Amino acid sequence: MNLYILSRAPKLYSTSRMVEEAQKAGHKVSVIDPLKCDIKLERHKPSVYYKGQRLLKPDAIIPRIGASITFYGTAIVRQFESMNCFTTVTSQSLVRSRDKLQSLQKLSSAGVGMPKTVFTNFGKHTDQIIEMVDGPPVVIKVLEGTQGIGVNLAEDYESAETILDAYNTMESRVIVQEFIEEAGGADLRVFVVGNKVVGAMKRQAQAGEFRSNLHRGGSATSIKLSREEELTAIAAAKSLGLGVCGVDLLQSKRGPLVLEVNSSPGLEGIEGATKYNIAGAIIKYIERSL
Repeated sequence: MNLYILSRAPKLYSTSRMVEEAQKAGHKVSVIDPLKCDIKLERHKPSVYYKGQRLLKPDAIIPRIGASITFYGTAIVRQFESMNCFTTVTSQSLVRSRDKLQSLQKLSSAGVGMPKTVFTNFGKHTDQIIEMVDGPPVVIKVLEGTQGIGVNLAEDYESAETILDAYNTMESRVIVQEFIEEAGGADLRVFVVGNKVVGAMKRQAQAGEFRSNLHRGGSATSIKLSREEELTAIAAAKSLGLGVCGVDLLQSKRGPLVLEVNSSPGLEGIEGATKYNIAGAIIKYIERSL
């Protein structure tokens, strides 16, 4: 099997681990920087060029598209799809997952548990917005933020109004979500591959911080999920059409709630915490799919 990993960082842990597991399984694998690809369009002959050379059609691709290159990276994935290549993350599901609002709308329609969320067109009626999500406190997020960047906790109406006014001035779109106090500054990262949970870890925020992202100093430990948590993560992945993803859950009084779904989740944290071979599970998923 001939595999392409679409990644700008061949030495990154996630990329190198998938290369290692693909080679171990006897497959040919190449790391392709999507920003160095060109698309050639002609009748019935879609093709991709890399550094000026036409690429052979692979059996499958593994997109590792960073948020900053979503538009161009998605175009490359879509081109490989037009060449009838299997992909672990489709172009449509990639775009859907990167749009926080659209992904939450999909989760809501699918009946997946999630925090109460409000989106408004630079609304000035701050008190009413906050009341819609049973706050304060409330969480205010920019739609394009990653790794905890652009996520704010507003403890009262005054601070919420200040934060919203600042984002309105910058014409930056935000969502307002209810704050799940009983989660205690922790969330669950659940790794789903081919509609199966292959690993899960609990991430705990450091003292004085409500964001549990490992990039912000949070700690991670392996965790055994309840059946409800497992089914919620799988339902979230299905609702967005993702074959490989990381689903972030909060444990609440009314059951597991989905915070967001990551279409290019990192492997280092979860493999380190669980000691599971997540990269190998992704390669086996491709083998089964083909």
